[in-house]
This record gives sequence, C-alpha cells and structure tokens, in this order.
Amino acid sequence: MNTFMATTILLLFGLMISRLTLSDAQSIGVCYGKNGNNLPSDQEVVSLFQTNVIGRMRIYDPNRDTLEALRGSNIEVVLGVPNDKLQSLTDASAATTWVQDNVVAYSSNVKFRYIAVGNEVHPGDANAQSVLPAMQNIHNAIASANLQDQIKVSTAIDTTLLGSSYPPSDGSFSDSASSYINPIINFLRTNGSPLLANVYPYFSYTGNPQSIDLSYALFTSPGVVVQDGQYGYQNLFDALLDSLYAALEKAGAPDLNIVVSESGWPSEGGTAATADNAGTFYRNLINHVKQGTPRRSGQAIETYLFAMFDENLKAAGIEQHFGLFLPNKQPKYQLTFG
Repeated sequence: MNTFMATTILLLFGLMISRLTLSDAQSIGVCYGKNGNNLPSDQEVVSLFQTNVIGRMRIYDPNRDTLEALRGSNIEVVLGVPNDKLQSLTDASAATTWVQDNVVAYSSNVKFRYIAVGNEVHPGDANAQSVLPAMQNIHNAIASANLQDQIKVSTAIDTTLLGSSYPPSDGSFSDSASSYINPIINFLRTNGSPLLANVYPYFSYTGNPQSIDLSYALFTSPGVVVQDGQYGYQNLFDALLDSLYAALEKAGAPDLNIVVSESGWPSEGGTAATADNAGTFYRNLINHVKQGTPRRSGQAIETYLFAMFDENLKAAGIEQHFGLFLPNKQPKYQLTFG
C-alpha cells in the first residue's frame, strides 16, 4: 500500500468517525406544539427543522399532516399520547389499533424514537391509574410489530412529583407520588426505556426568587453556587435533573436514564420573561447538555427545547411566548442547534 492510499484510507476513516461522533452527540431536539392559528404548514416546519439542523422533534399527538410531513425527513420523533386518550388505551385492542394507525403505518420512513404515554400526569389526576396499563398495552403492540428495539415507551413527568429536591442528593419522590411512579419506573427498567421529564429552571426561579439567583437559573453563575457533598452545582438545571436522579436511586433505579422532554424560558408575559434572558438560557442550555450533570458527568443529556413557535391560542401571558421562532419562521434568538 503506498503512502497516498494509506493517507486516503486514514482520512476516510477519520471522516466516518467524526460523522458517527456528531450523530451520537446530537442531544438537542425541539418540541413542536400546534396551539396557534397562524403557524406554518407541517411541511414548512419540517423544512425549518432540517435547515436549522434540528435532528429530533417532540409532538404531542399523532397529527396526520405532521406525520406525513415527517416521512423521509430522517428526524427522530417523540410521539405523544394525549392525556385524554389514556383511559381508552387501557383496552389492549384499542392500543393495538392506535399503534397500527399512528406508528406502524408510518414506521417505514418516519423515525419514531419514543412514545410518550401521557404528559405531566399527577398522582391525584383522574387518569393517573390509566398511565401504566396504557404504557404496557402500547409497548405490547409495538413488540407485536417487532419495533420494540427502536421505539421505547415512556411517560413525561414534571418535577412536582419530587417531595424533596434540595440539596439534589436529598431528591426523592413524595409519598403521594411514590405509589404512582414506582411501578412505572419498574416498567421502564424492564424494557430499557428512559424516564421523560419536563425540567424548567424558569418555574423554579420564579417560584422562589428570594432564594434563587437569576444567574443560577440562566447558567451564568461564575462559580459553584450549591456544594452538595462531592458534587458542585453551578446551574439550576443540573440541580433539578440530579435531584430526579437521586430520587430514582432511592426508588431502586440507579441506572435509569432521564431524557429532558421539555425545557424552556419565555420571552415575555411574566417575571424575568425577556428575550435577553430567554436567548441566554437557550444558548447556554444547548452548549451545556453535551457535558452531563455532576452525578452523570460526561453523559450527554438528550434534551428537547420548548418550543418551536410562539403559540397564540395558549393561555395569555408567558405560555404564549416560549417559541424559538415566530410564526413567520423568523428566529427570535441566534442559536446553533447542530
């Protein structure tokens, strides 16, 4: 083999490795909500994801137009089961039909990653008892279609299920939440699925601004703010996520992975809701998730930014202003996703 050939092979090998590394490091997705009357078409939205090198999308229901637009896009998808559908999916045949119609029918050229069975269901909610049976039925239907290795079934919780979260090592699920979440955790462990969690430093900060500094919530603290044994916390996002990891350890699931299924900051409509703060939060979050948390150092955090667009049919105030883009597709912030 001459030197030129050897050099060429090394270059090609290096390019392959770099591409693999880039693909593996793709930890940022964006949530695509449709609660607006002025949003672009689904095909335009998929193109906007591709133009901005956003490789993952979370959607909240199996909208036909969205799923059709995703065909052949190579975008990885988190597909939601809406909370009002949970009870019906406790029936195995209904779950099989749901999977056939909304997953199998598209699986040849839509890259489903997770099915999120319910979003922020709380232990006292009327449909709380339906979450796990619906998850089991959806999983069984996916396994029947031989898709269980590529599509994992989970549910998206919020951090209100924690009874204690400070310091992070004291993180534990509340007594009322434990009976609800523990069987779900066992299901996730058995099936190799992650727990999805919506993690919002914004709401933690605005709920307790006397004790939490804005810089801690925006990833701009110059040094460690909370020392928790061997772990030092420089930002609130890590502290919230590690309190969930500590709670999972106490629940007997130290190896369960967490996917951050929502995190965002509003640009107007409430306390500290400015375009400057929101841009700072999103930029720093995108850069930070590659590093992992103190408890999971070096393990990139798969994270979905909330949300793609401002949605004008949501409740007035901050809820209308979480978008990374305006409905006319213009970016609100200068962000690099890929």
